[in-house]
Order: sequence, then structure tokens, then C-alpha cells
Amino acid sequence: MATAADVLKPDHGAQRKHFIFTEEHERLRESIARFVAKELAPHAEEWEETTFPDSVIRRMGELGFLGLSVPEQYGGQGGDYYANLVLAEEMAGARCGGLAMGVAVHTDMATPPILAFGTEQQKQAYLTPAMRGEKIACIGITEPDAGSDVAGIKTRAVRDGDEWVINGSKTYITNGHRADYIVLMTKTGDADAGYEGFTVFIVDMDLPGVIREKRLEKLGMHASDTALLAFQDVRVPADAVLGEIGKGFYHIMWELQGERLIGAAGCVAGAQLAFDQTLQYALERTAFGRQIGKFQVTRHKFAEMATKIESARQMVYTTAWRFNNGEYPVREISMAKLHAARIAVEVADECIQIYGGAGYMKEYGIERVWRDMRLNRIGAGTDEIMLDVIGRSYGL
Repeated sequence: MATAADVLKPDHGAQRKHFIFTEEHERLRESIARFVAKELAPHAEEWEETTFPDSVIRRMGELGFLGLSVPEQYGGQGGDYYANLVLAEEMAGARCGGLAMGVAVHTDMATPPILAFGTEQQKQAYLTPAMRGEKIACIGITEPDAGSDVAGIKTRAVRDGDEWVINGSKTYITNGHRADYIVLMTKTGDADAGYEGFTVFIVDMDLPGVIREKRLEKLGMHASDTALLAFQDVRVPADAVLGEIGKGFYHIMWELQGERLIGAAGCVAGAQLAFDQTLQYALERTAFGRQIGKFQVTRHKFAEMATKIESARQMVYTTAWRFNNGEYPVREISMAKLHAARIAVEVADECIQIYGGAGYMKEYGIERVWRDMRLNRIGAGTDEIMLDVIGRSYGL
């Protein structure tokens, strides 16, 4: 018969572990965390004013952090998808949302379509140097009149002999001012072609006619550069086509799934950091003669936040497991992105409330967390689009 001494006691301070992560992943996590703490986090305040320098991408390429799941033959590390999750989670430690987003656009949004659909020549010319940090990538989908409605894209590419001529504009392009090339979504078919009328191109940003019109000012994510771009009679060779002509819509929709899952992982990590920072504050700050964290109302706030963060984390990890094992769980990815983004914003808002007036000040950084997190309910698919994708998956 077991005695009270034999009963396993909960260790709330133990390291969180999940079955998708191996010891190799944990060593990678430690390595990235050290780099983030030493070389990125100390510059967070500076980069809020200036945007992060291109040297960050080069440095991460030198360390092998840009191509964690990319085959070694293209400059990557040959790891699995979980390694990308580790990077997304640990980048949150820089406390610089714009930096994390700029890196994620390069690693998980702009370059994966090249690996998946590119020719060997394209992979060698664009993917390999991107993994080494020698070239910076961006992706161009959103336009002034086409955001969530990707099918409404007007940027057009017209065949002219052995070349294509591109005209149009793109907006809200992360890395748009620093990028060496853009993975560009264009319309190539007739009006009645529907989803079969789009084609993706890899376009060098130094070509004649590519104009970086304006650096956009944002609510948050100040450390990243966000561009309004114009394309005026930009000529690209036939081998600039990425994937199949007329299949660009499907190529990009595939890309968005990985992007959304990585974004969800970043949301969870950011929410956890805000939670941990605020918990420390609640244990130090006193009011009415005791720590504010000892009041039931505050204790319950933390309990609610912790439960929501954990629910989002488990959803992300389980969906990542399915994705890594060859499934294409669009419904669950949409759920994870929707849930994690909402939770991150809720947690950031509640943390400001616990800080009180101090939380509204820039000094503690919690207000910046909220400003940075708020984009996640819009970017890579708005809440409303996620809800519609989920609803339609049930035949509604």
C-alpha cells in the first residue's frame, strides 16, 4: 500500500517538455536563447527607433539559424519542422517583435516556396544565399486594394517574347526596403481564369522599374521595415517563374499554412514572456500592505492567462506534429493561428492592467508587447478569414 510519502508531488517549477521535442531540439533551443540574449535583446530599444540592421540576418546565417529545416545541400541544417518552432519561440526572447517578424518572413514565408516549387537553378541562386544570410528575402502578396481577398490582386505580368513584364504595386511588405529579392504574386490569366490565373515570380529588387516608394509607419513592430512597393514595366526572364504558370494561387495558399503555424508559435512564446515578466512584477509590487499578486483578483487573472496560454501551446504543438508528419491540417492550423493570436493580445492587455499606470508607460515594455502582438490578429490572415476557413471546412 502506498504511503503519503510515496505519492508523486507536482513540481510546478520543472521545465516544460513536450513529446515533439528531442534532446537535440533542446540543445538548439539553448544555443538560440544564448545568441538572442547576448546579441539581440540588448539592442531592442535601439532597433525600435532605427529598425534592426541587415547584419542580424548575416550573423544568423553564419550561425546556421536561418535554414534549420532546409536540406544541407542548400545551405540549411537538414532538421525537421519542429526546429523552426524552436527558433520562433526563442526569438521572442529578444523582446523585439519587429525583429522576430522580419526574420520569420525570411525563413518561414518567403523562402519555403522556393524550396518547395523552385528549380535547381533558383534554389542555388536564391535559397542557398538566403540560408547563409547573404541575401534577404521578402514576399509580395498584399496590395492597396487586395488584402484578405488574395483573388483581388491586380499586379499583372504579361508575356513578351522570352520575358515577362510586371506592373502593379504591393503594400505592407515586411523586409521590403532591405530585401535583395521578392517572391511576388501576380495575375497572368484573363478575368475569367479564376484561381488558375495567378503566377509567382522571383524578382530581384535592384531591377529597373522596382521602386521602394515609402517606408510605412505602424502601430507596433517598429523594428521591422515595412514597404509600399511599385513595379513599373519590370522585365524578368522566363526562368523567374516560381512553380507553374497559372498555379501561383495554390502555391501561395500552401505557403500560408506554414506561415500561420509559425506565427501561432511566436504568439504563444510572446504571451508567455509577458506573463512571466508580469508575474515577477506582481510578486514585487505592493499595495495596501502586501504584494499585489497575493490578492485573489490578481491571482485569478494569472490563472486565467496561464490556462489560455497552455491551451494555445498544446494546440500549436499538436498541429505541428500533424504537419511534420505529412498531413495538411488547414482547419487546425487556422484554429491554432486564430486562438494563439487572440490569446496573445488578451494576455498582453491583461498584463498592462496588472501593471496599472506603469504598464501604460514605455519604461516596462509591456505596452510594446501589446502593440506588437496586435498585428497577429490581422497579418497572415485576419481573425475573420480564419473563422471563414474553419467554417467552410465543415461544409458551411
